[in-house]
Amino acid sequence: MTATSTASAAAEAVERVLLEKDPEAHIARITLNNPAKKNAVTPEDCARLGELLDDVAEDDAIKVVILRGTGGIFTTGADLSRAYGWYDTPGDKRRPSQRRRLRVDRRTQRMFHELNGFPKVTIAQVESFALGAGLEWALGADLAVVSRQAKLGMPAARFLGPVLGNIALFLYRLGPVLTRDLLLTGRMVEGAEFESPRVFARFAEEADVAAVTEELAAQVAKMPADGLTIAKEAYRLVEASSALGLEETTAYLFHSFATNLRFEPDEFNFVKERAKAGTSAAFKKRDEHYENGTG
Repeated sequence: MTATSTASAAAEAVERVLLEKDPEAHIARITLNNPAKKNAVTPEDCARLGELLDDVAEDDAIKVVILRGTGGIFTTGADLSRAYGWYDTPGDKRRPSQRRRLRVDRRTQRMFHELNGFPKVTIAQVESFALGAGLEWALGADLAVVSRQAKLGMPAARFLGPVLGNIALFLYRLGPVLTRDLLLTGRMVEGAEFESPRVFARFAEEADVAAVTEELAAQVAKMPADGLTIAKEAYRLVEASSALGLEETTAYLFHSFATNLRFEPDEFNFVKERAKAGTSAAFKKRDEHYENGTG
């Protein structure tokens, strides 16, 4: 991207990620606002989200921040119209180097890593979809209210292979069985499937998720602000020492490697199909490849 297009993309991200604060209730709300693409996110959106989280972290009046999407949809993850230019070097048409991939992924992963250590309580409001980055945000938030009808998963595993995303986070939050299931099949599951093992804090019917989220946020906001931060830091220290100490490094390392796969002739290559036939046709062929003959 040129400097002009980068500046334009950053300006658009301001409108696609919104912040509102209610200091009297001690609650902030960050909203993904890209309804035309089911709140899919670009690198600039992720950077903007990081900026807004920094703003909230500095505001002593805020105890809780809700992460949500506009239009009753959390997020479908990365915007695929931008996904394959994620690693591009301006002015360089060659295949991105591994050092470029690692640098970009390290920067992106840092936001997820910092979400784990965020000094305020984070609540994900999960409606309709939490795919890719959306699933990572739902798992990385302190609390999440999830629709039983919402679709969750890592569908990019069907584009680029199973080793995508923050495996340490998945393993710790979901357990080994669900982690392997989601990553090795790439399937999407309904929120209700996570209810029995109690992966998330609250489950609700789709129409009730927003109200349940607000109720939960108000309940947390009654707690002493310093007490919340101290509790979060204590929990994070124990969690990092026992399970998540490598989460940032493993996440960006394996993501970078996984975006540089060689596909065999009988394997589905989404990037190739998308370039040849367009995104819609590529999705159709993906579904045909993975679902035909599975019952």
